[in-house]
Amino acid sequence: MEVKTIAAVFLPAILLVLFARVTYNLYVATGLTLLLIAVSVYKGYADYPLIILIDLLSAAIGFIYAKSMLAAGK
Repeated sequence: MEVKTIAAVFLPAILLVLFARVTYNLYVATGLTLLLIAVSVYKGYADYPLIILIDLLSAAIGFIYAKSMLAAGK
């Protein structure tokens, strides 16, 4: 459970920022990240509700950072 918690804290935010960098679109990056979270829940990798909540909070933090990152590039 510790490895899943650490991965849930960092991976969604990193993925969202990476997808935003590649696609130059914040909403496409958010959709891809949320889709990956949904697939991991469906496949059973995120089996605890706390892990799902941490995933979503990390994605929200990544969204805020990617939004500021893309705004600074304009």
